Amino acid sequence: MKRILQLSFSALLLFSASQAFSQDAQQKDSLNIQSNNLDEIIIVGSRNPSKSKLETLVPVDVVNLAKIKNVTPQTSINDILTYMIPAFNSNRQSASDGTEHIDPASLRGLGPDQTLVLINGKRRHTTSLVNYQNTVGNGSVGTDLSAIPASAIKRIEVLRDGAAAQYGSDAIAGVINLVLKENAGLEANATYGQTSRNDGQTTNLNLNYGHKLGDKGGFINLTAEFNNRENTNRSQNHNLIIFDQSAYDNYFAYEFTADPAASRKLDDDMLAAKGLNRDDFNFQVGDAKIRNIQGFVNTAVPLNENIEFYAAGGFNQKNGTGYGFRRLPSETENVVPELFPNGFQPELKSDILDLSLISGLRFKFGEWKLDLSNTYGSNDFHYDVDNTNNVSLGAASPTSFDAGSHSFMQNTINADATRSFNSVLKGLNVAFGSEFRYENYQIEEGEPASYENGGSQSFPGFSPLNVVNESRNSFAVYADAELNITDKFLVSGAVRFEDYSDFGNTTNGKFSAKYKITDNFSVRGSASTGFRAPSLQQHYFNNIATDVVDGKLLNSGIFRNDSDVAKQLGIPELKEETSVNYSIGFVYSPIKKLNFTIDAYQIKIDNRIILTGNLGNDVYGEPIPELQAIFEQYGAQTGRFFTNAINTTTKGIDFVADYDVNLGGGNLGISLLYNYNKNKVDDTLNNVPAIFVGQEEVYYGPQERSLIETNTPLHKGTLALNYGINKFNFLLRNTYFGEVTRNGFPFGIEQEHSGKIVTDLTAAYKITSQIQLVLGANNLFDVFPDKQVYENSYFGVFKYAPVQMGTTGAYYFARLSFRL
Repeated sequence: MKRILQLSFSALLLFSASQAFSQDAQQKDSLNIQSNNLDEIIIVGSRNPSKSKLETLVPVDVVNLAKIKNVTPQTSINDILTYMIPAFNSNRQSASDGTEHIDPASLRGLGPDQTLVLINGKRRHTTSLVNYQNTVGNGSVGTDLSAIPASAIKRIEVLRDGAAAQYGSDAIAGVINLVLKENAGLEANATYGQTSRNDGQTTNLNLNYGHKLGDKGGFINLTAEFNNRENTNRSQNHNLIIFDQSAYDNYFAYEFTADPAASRKLDDDMLAAKGLNRDDFNFQVGDAKIRNIQGFVNTAVPLNENIEFYAAGGFNQKNGTGYGFRRLPSETENVVPELFPNGFQPELKSDILDLSLISGLRFKFGEWKLDLSNTYGSNDFHYDVDNTNNVSLGAASPTSFDAGSHSFMQNTINADATRSFNSVLKGLNVAFGSEFRYENYQIEEGEPASYENGGSQSFPGFSPLNVVNESRNSFAVYADAELNITDKFLVSGAVRFEDYSDFGNTTNGKFSAKYKITDNFSVRGSASTGFRAPSLQQHYFNNIATDVVDGKLLNSGIFRNDSDVAKQLGIPELKEETSVNYSIGFVYSPIKKLNFTIDAYQIKIDNRIILTGNLGNDVYGEPIPELQAIFEQYGAQTGRFFTNAINTTTKGIDFVADYDVNLGGGNLGISLLYNYNKNKVDDTLNNVPAIFVGQEEVYYGPQERSLIETNTPLHKGTLALNYGINKFNFLLRNTYFGEVTRNGFPFGIEQEHSGKIVTDLTAAYKITSQIQLVLGANNLFDVFPDKQVYENSYFGVFKYAPVQMGTTGAYYFARLSFRL
């Protein structure tokens, strides 16, 4: 089926391209760069096709990429939204397996899987990757926004309100809708940049071409983009023992030896004898190397006055190189000295393919509008491990391994109908529809040497025991309505029923209202229930890795929720997360082009799914014999499980102010945005099996709790000034990342990282009417998070934590743009 869909997608691209280039070249339109207007028509959060951002009953941010993408330092959607939407955060992770290759992102501090992503209003597929390395979004499955080229997007709409009653599962924190370009014309951009430390070099090349199809409003828009980012390294010298000192009874780190100074001198003498230095044994800590090759298409063709065909989709081929924990030559149980006499820095290489295709027909039947569509999406993530060994094979071990793959496929069929009734009070808009969704998740095994007898160091491959091929389907029906009771009073309601083949059904509702007190002051609010279905990845992801502890091979695994060991231990079956959302706010426009919005919100989520700690050991890693005896029946000593263990409450305030003013012969745009967001995990865990009572700090400990409660900024704000005059445009943006707290439990301590301000500055000059040059910087003053205290740094390995603005530092770039 996947092959058929790939061929269908290729055929669509060929058909679209032939249609575009067969048109008369004289029909080309110049690019129409739209202003970032608060009155711009939006399509997310309301099925009324005439609502603007200021008229919506709930808060919606609109990021007009057609205006800002050529002058902002950021090129990926994750990075753009991090600096333009205070409630949105995305951090690059290091030494975290697959999570290095797909950045986890969050809205309002909630999980990556609690925000729904749409393209042109249609559900986007998630990745097949489960975040399980105690990073942001631990235990969750998100959507890879970097798989969609920014150059293909007209605008990004961010609905900051629960919307599961309108759009279904995942829309607890909100909805991100990516609206693809429809314009005619040709645009090409080339960007090159690097950090102030001469690493992290980036090259971005993109080409966007749009053309009219016929004379009845048809169009095609094609995008190709190439993006390459080299790795960064923010490591430092550490206090781990480098060479084998077992003859002196010295192991692991200098602190654990009888004479730390003497142990350090032994290493220094060996370094001098080998002509090496301590820098040669630093860990690789920083951003992974990532390359994306992307293609996207968006098209619509009227077939007659009442029927229109449309399609959109694309591919993203991503290849990455991340880095595991360095294996030092002192780790004789992990290193084959004949292959790596000085140890090795393992490399985890990814080969990721995303495919998507939306196709459908829009009909007009009198006053009714009908939309029938099919949306296909897939993510295939393949692992190779290089510069490593399988110690059990000795000198015969390969140094590169095929470690297997996982994949996720989603196909969604939608039927939606809408109609407006202008004669009902001051106007009624109704909508109803249905959805059928099919999902499939697979894990494929790696080569035997990658998993046998401990497997490849750093990332053991998937074994035949891990192989998965599981599917499910769901069916939903919904109805919603918006009614203008008077010219000043608007109300909206929605209800949605959804039934899943694997866990049952759920019904959710939403009510919203807005009242215009004066012509320039309105109040608005909403109340809704929502849900998130447990993903197939959370149901079925499993692996077993082998570690060496005190000279013994110990197997530690993530087990399926439906496994025999889960049943024996009393791990509950996964069920849906449920939520209740409230928001209230106001919209104020005292004068033309000056607008304020303030919205307060609360999100209560019950039965959030988490990934437990390593059960079978106590908090300090010491074995619990009665638990390990159970795991040993299944070939492991410890295990982790997905379970609905926690309830959380999120409270916050969003503030947005925009002002456009003519100044000194030019135009000055001012934006001030602020988000206060606090997450709290309930003190009591849900449904802890009796055998783990007393082990709650392993089941879900202080470190995992801090990832939800304090790892994203409590306060975040942005002040942006954009001034255009004649051929020049200047952008000055300051983003405040508030304090965050990291808990290094059980071996580290709780550390607060103070708030920091990051400054972006760009200057653009139009060389001709078609060519523009941009020079600029992200993080102009080279701001970093506070350095980690030694107790949290893994003996000095990790200088910084991946929080706030990350560890890239100052980044300088040049961009050349061409429009025709």
